[in-house]
Amino acid sequence: MPNHKTLLVTGGAGFIGGNFVLERLQGENASPDTTIINLDALTYAGNLETLKPVMHHPRHTFIHGDIKNRNIIIALLKKHQPDAVINFAAESHVDRSIDAPGDFIQTNVVGTFELLEAVRGYWSDLTEDRQQHFRLLHISTDEVYGSLGESGYFTEQTPYAPNSPYSASKAASDHLIRAYFHTYGLPVLTTNCSNNYGPYQYPEKLIPLIIRNALQGEPLPVYGDGGNIRDWLFVRDHCEAIQCVLQKGVPGEVYNIGGHNEMSNIDVVIKICTLLNELAPTAKINDYASLITYVTDRPGHDRRYAIDAGKVQRELGWQPRETFDSGLKKTVQWYLANQAWCEHVLSNSYRGERLGLQAGEQTS
Repeated sequence: MPNHKTLLVTGGAGFIGGNFVLERLQGENASPDTTIINLDALTYAGNLETLKPVMHHPRHTFIHGDIKNRNIIIALLKKHQPDAVINFAAESHVDRSIDAPGDFIQTNVVGTFELLEAVRGYWSDLTEDRQQHFRLLHISTDEVYGSLGESGYFTEQTPYAPNSPYSASKAASDHLIRAYFHTYGLPVLTTNCSNNYGPYQYPEKLIPLIIRNALQGEPLPVYGDGGNIRDWLFVRDHCEAIQCVLQKGVPGEVYNIGGHNEMSNIDVVIKICTLLNELAPTAKINDYASLITYVTDRPGHDRRYAIDAGKVQRELGWQPRETFDSGLKKTVQWYLANQAWCEHVLSNSYRGERLGLQAGEQTS
């Protein structure tokens, strides 16, 4: 089993990447010999507030930079000599991809290409032993598979059928990852995950949006009839799965990561309202569900996603710890205790420009 002591993490100030960094450095299963070099462009979803607990950790170095900048990646690879690279960096919000698809092509496609080229050059110069143990793990999404009917599940053999600029750009990045394995022998791994939720998620996403709006007494927007179904994965379970794939995964393979928690959007919203009625009652609102408002559905809105995560369970021994109810309660409790975090994020006060960080500059 490869021993990856030094990791280059791209997009490590985002939702999933940030949780991964925190878990590896100070979580329940933190590794005492793991060093993380953390590269993030600090776009709207990159949040230094998330990394505050580890910004001065002796085994964490943050660098403000973009994966589209191949020279920065080459310099980091040369300086820190990582044993593995984990690529979380991505534009990931479907609504934003409809409004500004070019940003998604640049980051998710061009950025992945630039990262691959830098890593390929670095890997080719390693000793034979280090080449065999090196890994590039690419984090992707179940949205590349398109929309399911009322039955069935996405497997690793499901044909790609993306329906939004976001999912199309991620599909393209997945194909590039695959091509570099088959063409150059680069030891890559790909994970396609279902909908993540949990602490530190950007407040425009469904669950944190509903929590914040409810607490402020604002309408709770639900697309269409609310019947769109997603498989929900608690982010800390996902982080454990990523570490499992990094350690045990077979180069060139794809692993689907799911939470075994299918739920319609309207049922998710109602569950949040029920929890808030219990955990944050207010005399002004008798039932938070009274704030639910149905809005016009977005274009190309896939009806159902569901992941078959059997391969990663059978071959690597991973399965989620949290049910949707247990994970959702932890999530709601976290947002109730960290409302200031949400306001900082939405005010952009956490952005690198506000902190005086320039591209390529690091903190540690």
